[in-house]
Amino acid sequence: MTSSRPVTGPKTDRPRSDSRAAGRPARAATGDVAQPARAGPQAFVAICLGYFMVIIDATAVNLSLPQLGRELGAGLGVLQWVIDGYTLTFAALLLSAGAVGDRLGARDVFVAGLCLFAGASALCGLAPSAGVLIAARFVQGAGAAVLVPASLALLRASYADRAARARAIGIWGGIAGVAAASGPVIGGALTETISWRVVFFVNVPVGALALALTMRYVVRPPGRGDRGLDPVALLTAIGALGALTVALIEARTRGWDAPPVLGGFAAAALLCALFVQAERRAADPMLPPELFARRAGPGRARWAFPGGNAVGLLINLGFYGQLFVTSLYFQDARHLDALRAGLAILPEGICVSFASFLSGRVSARWGTRPTMLAGLIIGAAGQFGLALGGVHTPYGLLVLPLTAAGFGMAFTMPAATTTVVEAAPARHAGVASGAINASRQVGSTIGVALLGTLAGQLTGAAAGMRPALAAAGAAFLVGACVTALTVPPLRPAAG
Repeated sequence: MTSSRPVTGPKTDRPRSDSRAAGRPARAATGDVAQPARAGPQAFVAICLGYFMVIIDATAVNLSLPQLGRELGAGLGVLQWVIDGYTLTFAALLLSAGAVGDRLGARDVFVAGLCLFAGASALCGLAPSAGVLIAARFVQGAGAAVLVPASLALLRASYADRAARARAIGIWGGIAGVAAASGPVIGGALTETISWRVVFFVNVPVGALALALTMRYVVRPPGRGDRGLDPVALLTAIGALGALTVALIEARTRGWDAPPVLGGFAAAALLCALFVQAERRAADPMLPPELFARRAGPGRARWAFPGGNAVGLLINLGFYGQLFVTSLYFQDARHLDALRAGLAILPEGICVSFASFLSGRVSARWGTRPTMLAGLIIGAAGQFGLALGGVHTPYGLLVLPLTAAGFGMAFTMPAATTTVVEAAPARHAGVASGAINASRQVGSTIGVALLGTLAGQLTGAAAGMRPALAAAGAAFLVGACVTALTVPPLRPAAG
């Protein structure tokens, strides 16, 4: 855009070179930052490192639970809260964090999330009691909620081409897959050779590196000062998820028909209804209702946003619930130490990064619907295969279903993420990324509480493993049905 204002100052006598006429990109106006068509490698690494921390923390901690429980005197219910305290605040705050990113700018919010997450990780490692640890996990979940939607919004701002963006999200998911794959082994090794506390401390140097790279290389997309917050929706969302989690965990010891359990379910349902009403009346809703009825295209295209979020919830319910149960199964039922238990789970994570990378490539070429269907069916087969195992099942027979479960989840996740992000308008990029990640963390919270309760209600994790893993397989199959009904069979348009 050519300015009509005369150029003044000491340099007015110099001839001006018209860089735009020479084919070079124009600079943005003062105060804005030009958005590149493709992020540099240092910026991409910085964005992915934040997500890497979040995932490695979620998977590595599972292998520390038995030692942690013995040292801090924590039972199964407390151990469930060590996992769910993190995922509860993660899930409940994600949507608000996405709105904050839209308002203040994704890079600044990403930096704040890195600092909060690393600081809370250090506090987890120093925790003198189970209560302090759980409180620190709540704070850690808040840090994760702040940085994850900002990382995805930064990816969207850095890649203008839709196919390139799908590939970038696939690589992003693949790097997170490396964390998921290495998490159990690293967590088991650190727990067995040093202490469970080091599992949390490892986030501090990773966070410092991500912070340094972000400050130097990541562009600052402009924020939207008019993007408001929605405190009523935030409080009802936290209350609903908290009530549901308490009910699911307490059902293990009190029974499903106990008044506190039924009261928790009733409170969760009531708060969900209040959340919906609050969003319909809010001037600037945390989760705009228009996203769920947006006419983004013909037929099933308008249901892609809610469908993709539902699939995100279901795959995490099945996968992370199963990971919680099998971590206890290998240590408590098969009497493996933490390191060997981590190595036993390794087949589940070893192909995660490859599957995520492949998902981005397949989605860019064929669309997200067939990618999601294939991943969900493979994942369901793996979960049902694990459900057939027992205490004396030869380990070699568990390798294939473990691999299938991990591959199916990782192959589905980037495609579901792309479906949700592409279904939302650009002005809601932060909210859309917050929504899919919130859906996934809600699934993780429910999965750990529900499958952990199914396993714990029977005589140990060995007996409870079968119904718990059958429930995980059922979640993947339901996800396949949702995909078939809501995600359009369209290839993403280039450009």
